[in-house]
Amino acid sequence: MPPKRRTPPKFATEAEERAFWESHDTADYFDLSKAVPVRFPNLKPSTTAISLRLPVSLLDAIKVAANKRDVPYQSLIKTWLAEKADKA
Repeated sequence: MPPKRRTPPKFATEAEERAFWESHDTADYFDLSKAVPVRFPNLKPSTTAISLRLPVSLLDAIKVAANKRDVPYQSLIKTWLAEKADKA
């Protein structure tokens, strides 16, 4: 006989729910063998604006490289940083 699942409590706030799940096992409340993968195709990653000081010569070189690729230099910087972070 499968284990009896408990019903999760109702939460007044997200913080209360977060605290509850940090100290309780979801397997006691949900049959995870019936879980199905889901996709959220319209979610956009959170972004934060930063200030980055670069030598003028480096910024000029980046702008030239971006111009050759016909992309904004800020996009090229983000692409290069993402590629470097993936290798790290």
